[in-house]
Amino acid sequence: MEELNQEICPFCLNKTLILREELIDIPYFGKTYVFSMSCQDSDCNYFKADVEAEEKKDPCKITFTIKKEDDLSIRVVKSSEATVKVPQLRMSVTPGPSSNGYVSNVEGILNRFKKILEDERDLSDDDSVRKHAKNLLKKLWKVKTGDMELKIVIEDPSGNSAILSKDVVVEKLKV
Repeated sequence: MEELNQEICPFCLNKTLILREELIDIPYFGKTYVFSMSCQDSDCNYFKADVEAEEKKDPCKITFTIKKEDDLSIRVVKSSEATVKVPQLRMSVTPGPSSNGYVSNVEGILNRFKKILEDERDLSDDDSVRKHAKNLLKKLWKVKTGDMELKIVIEDPSGNSAILSKDVVVEKLKV
């Protein structure tokens, strides 16, 4: 990854922000730029990342159903503009100023939702919220062991997201 000069961090205003850029070739998706900004100030630790396909893509809705344990290793590209939904759990992560783009796999997506649920289970003062989080964590466990199917939907107005599987359904996103 090419490291660029240190810049002024927009949050702490110190000249401790490192900009990075890398062009990677993702099979079945194409050449993709990976960008990141990270503040090296230990009191700030600002971080932002994104991915962008080299060639222009159309807005898309990507649907994939996890059916077996092997599906957890399928590659996922998610841009900072994308919304990730898990309809069966009634959960979604929507883009915002702190949203990051990343290259991961299906298990990495599930782990992000798992972290949200663990926080709800451990930090909520509401017993019903904790109980609901525990039930959803059990469902995620069943998915990871191949005992339950689960649908993941990524909606991306930039078109810079993908789930790299022959079993994925890609539709044009209505924006």
